[in-house]
Amino acid sequence: MARKILLEKLDIPGIAEYEVYRKNGGYASVEKALKTMTPDEVVEEVKTSGVRGRGGAGFPMGLKWSFIDKKSGKPRHLVVNADESEPGTFKDRFLMHHIPHLLIEGAIVSSYALEANLSYIYIRGEYMWIFKILEKAIKEAYANGWLGKNILGTGYNLDLYVHCGAGAYICGEETALIESLEGKRGNPRIKPPFPAVSGLWGEPTVVNNVESISTVSWIINNGGAEYAKIGVGKSTGTKLMSASGHIKNPGVYEIELGLTVDEFFNSDEYCGGMLDDRPLKAVIPGGCSVPILPPQYIFKTANGEDRLISYESLADGGFVTGSSLGSGGFIVYNDTACIVRNTWNFSRFFHHESCGQCSPCREGTGWMDKILHRIETGQGREEDIDLLWSIQSKIEGNTICPLGDAASWPVAAAIRHFREEFEYHVRFPEKIKNRDHFVDEPMEKVRHLLK
Repeated sequence: MARKILLEKLDIPGIAEYEVYRKNGGYASVEKALKTMTPDEVVEEVKTSGVRGRGGAGFPMGLKWSFIDKKSGKPRHLVVNADESEPGTFKDRFLMHHIPHLLIEGAIVSSYALEANLSYIYIRGEYMWIFKILEKAIKEAYANGWLGKNILGTGYNLDLYVHCGAGAYICGEETALIESLEGKRGNPRIKPPFPAVSGLWGEPTVVNNVESISTVSWIINNGGAEYAKIGVGKSTGTKLMSASGHIKNPGVYEIELGLTVDEFFNSDEYCGGMLDDRPLKAVIPGGCSVPILPPQYIFKTANGEDRLISYESLADGGFVTGSSLGSGGFIVYNDTACIVRNTWNFSRFFHHESCGQCSPCREGTGWMDKILHRIETGQGREEDIDLLWSIQSKIEGNTICPLGDAASWPVAAAIRHFREEFEYHVRFPEKIKNRDHFVDEPMEKVRHLLK
């Protein structure tokens, strides 16, 4: 049985309730941090742990905290990014739903480390029932002296609020989130200045993901060095994975980083293998914004080593033969799935969610959406595939925020690894018109037609 940090108390009946959470060690890290540690010591402990941001970028969290401006004298803020909107990712929702006080506890300790007296949880607009769960948990924390004035008699003050967004995916980007929190349109800001210097209301701000902040309690209770022993290399600790698609056991799993993709995929403890034992066609390992992988690069890297669930191993080979851990959205496709339709769905999503601020993203995502729709509906042209490749290559790296990159990577990977499927759509439109999401015949059975 794999070691658990975030979900170790999941099976305790009533753990979402304050009394049960407290009886089972809840808020112990707040007591330890506020009574026996300085803010800088908390930051150093998180640095020692090596924990990296779990929202997708994987930046070392302790290092990010150390960047916050403490010299200007301005108020500082923690903003917890609960705007989980990446298709294929639902682990933060699971965590907040089942163990809400774990996030509140982590937010208090993190705010103390940053010397912040006003912090926020910014939650996705579609998560209204989770919003209510968090509001209840925050009220309980206030009622029991964990929030408010003079917490535990230490002189530390903290107010924490949960703020509901309006359903914009772009607000998952930290500066767009801050703009939205200020009551403005959620457009990403040009960096620098970075939020650690000028964030919410022009004041030093740290934005971290729900899973990242929820990890802090364990690190403080057990020590950063102990946390660093878990995982592999620079991928320390555990990771929540959202497993979905054509697998026997979809759901949220906590794995120790360094677990092989093979074990995660085939073990009954996790995904359980392919649903109905159909052939595996592809896997997206980190949410819809990371490159899709064909079977030959899922379980092994290009040089023949076991592919591990870690930041380094999943990225091995770059985007030519690798992908990214991303947000941990593990999406599995069997041989009946249409890669062209899937890629079009993602492009349609990114086009809809683009804020429109940058021309390459605003126009490019729209062009890709239209061309992919054309190919998928049997109206594709021979030159469309190369045109798609050209468009995506001109979006990546040319936008203010990473949404442009996120929109281009799935298209590039789909063409790179499944080009023949695009060619089949263009050359045999009569075979793909008027069908549903699944192909009538798996590619293996029609590949000979392309020759």
